[in-house]
Amino acid sequence: MKNFFSLVKFSHTVFALPFALIGFFLAVFHHQYSFSWFTFLLVILCMVFARSAAMAFNRYADEYIDRQNPRTAKREIPAGIVSRHSALLFVIANALLFIITTYFINTLCFVLSPVALLVVLGYSYTKRFTSLSHLVLGLGLSLAPIGAYLAVTEQFHILPLFYSFAVLFWVAGFDIIYALQDDDFDREENLYSLPAMLGRKKALLLSGAMHVISASFVIIAGFYADFGLWYWTGAAVFLVLLIYQHTLVKPDDLSRVNVAFFTTNGMASIIFATTVILDLWLS
Repeated sequence: MKNFFSLVKFSHTVFALPFALIGFFLAVFHHQYSFSWFTFLLVILCMVFARSAAMAFNRYADEYIDRQNPRTAKREIPAGIVSRHSALLFVIANALLFIITTYFINTLCFVLSPVALLVVLGYSYTKRFTSLSHLVLGLGLSLAPIGAYLAVTEQFHILPLFYSFAVLFWVAGFDIIYALQDDDFDREENLYSLPAMLGRKKALLLSGAMHVISASFVIIAGFYADFGLWYWTGAAVFLVLLIYQHTLVKPDDLSRVNVAFFTTNGMASIIFATTVILDLWLS
């Protein structure tokens, strides 16, 4: 189990899960739907199952690429810690558990579950044909807030969509930063990424532009829903951490990429979600 947790980088759940909680509590507190512990638990399980399936499938699909890349050669599958067959069975099990879980939420979530899986699993192959793979990853994680909102309401609403767009551009922006580590390898292997296509300097500028767009959606959502002090405090911290991560990484210095990628973005997500939920609860 420890090996599989390592395979799917379970700790990285902190990126999307807090935004799923925002979507869930928007429905409960802002739009006055009743709270259900059962639905809440099912939403958490959906997040775990979908992300585990997506991450394990990414490692399964990229096994050959990871084996060739010195940075990733020690990952669980190329290192022989987890077999490809076991990883595929893990993907199938988590995908089925995700679909089954949505069945117990509501009809709309169940009907849309294969679409969600298509997005989060399909991302693994996009690097083979498009440099926009970072946006596809962002799209996959952006399903969290709207999916959790639909779990409660079974209706679409523009407010959780603002957070979905915020997540899309936030994730795409920091994934570009993470991909800087492999720009030379990607060019050599004819793989697609924005750092490989644009170079490090321009890729960092584009990452910054995406984070500006992400911040804009956070601000738009705040005004649209007339949030209070807790929200704007969390939004300010989120924006500061977005800016801070761009001070950590330079085109000629990637030594702090992991701090920018995991620590900074993990803190941003958790702090922002906590303050949003507090604002919703106290209002």
